[in-house]
Amino acid sequence: MSRQFTPKVVTANALIEGDAIWLTEDDRWTRDIREAELIEDEAHGQLRLLHALSQDSVAVGAYLADAKPGERGPEPVHFREAFRTRGPSNYAHGKQEVA
Repeated sequence: MSRQFTPKVVTANALIEGDAIWLTEDDRWTRDIREAELIEDEAHGQLRLLHALSQDSVAVGAYLADAKPGERGPEPVHFREAFRTRGPSNYAHGKQEVA
């Protein structure tokens, strides 16, 4: 028996800066997961992933990550994805520097 498809977002890393980025419904890359397109259909998810993989001059390492609907947009389900939303893991750079 096959598993039921769970909602996903397309995520990758920005080629130049290395930040975690997410694909929006209107084909932009954003650094805010809440702006990402929440994909609830497996076939659509595969098409969106193929689109992301074709943008290798902007994003690298694209994949589908589990997500759930939240009040302000998609939210991560797993620790790894929650960790990626916070920026670099050292406090001297990026989003964590201003937090």
